[in-house]
Amino acid sequence: MSEQYKTIFSPSSEKTVTRALVRAFVDDFDEIIESDAIIVGGGPSGLMCGKVLAEQNVNVVIIERNNYLGGGFWVGGYLMNKVIFREPSHKILDEIGVPYKEVEQGLFVSDGPHACSKLIAAACDAGAKVLNMTSVDDIVIKEENRIAGVVINWTPIQFLPRQIASLDPVALESKIVIDATGHDAVLVRLLAQRGFTQNPECGPMWIDKSEDDVVNHTGFIHPGLLVIGMSVSSAYKLNRMGPSFGAMLLSGIKGAEIALEYLRR
Repeated sequence: MSEQYKTIFSPSSEKTVTRALVRAFVDDFDEIIESDAIIVGGGPSGLMCGKVLAEQNVNVVIIERNNYLGGGFWVGGYLMNKVIFREPSHKILDEIGVPYKEVEQGLFVSDGPHACSKLIAAACDAGAKVLNMTSVDDIVIKEENRIAGVVINWTPIQFLPRQIASLDPVALESKIVIDATGHDAVLVRLLAQRGFTQNPECGPMWIDKSEDDVVNHTGFIHPGLLVIGMSVSSAYKLNRMGPSFGAMLLSGIKGAEIALEYLRR
């Protein structure tokens, strides 16, 4: 190999690399044990909400059960990696620098991977912390039945045999918790198991109605717990919307605005 193609990296060792990983993770984890806001779900609504909150200097952590962020934002509908936005949600794409085309009046299409990666970067650049490969096992409930945090464990644990997976979870506390887990509405379902609300379930598809309904119903469903995005649809048994993502972004913004007002009180 000629001299011009040689690359010389700084010297290091295996123990140094491992120590750097452990220390950096522990430092971050220590910061999020107690936070201003916990967002469960790193899809488009959760990322948008985290971005807006972090921009206002809110200590916010996004918990994602998968090893990637973005949810269905990556792949769009039917594994065709295009995503649809209806006016006025395309203005958010302008804000985060995502190109799109208007295919008919008020209807826009963009590349899913481009839009998703830009939104992830925007949330992280704003200062939102991310804890991925982490699942929520339970909720923390305190005075007056207020949701005050979540109980978490590593996602792979749930796929192990019970005899091996008897690993106690840990809890994170927060001033407000936000369910952005999509159709599953994980936190709402946990509330239902405790008898506080009904089991979540989406209605049939009706895009034109569903997107408006999701944004309009975004808000508190229980003291300390906000629902945003498709969790709203499941929580209130609204129509589903399919591969149109504008309501996800607008619901995330509205949820952040409600959370900010709550935190400032």
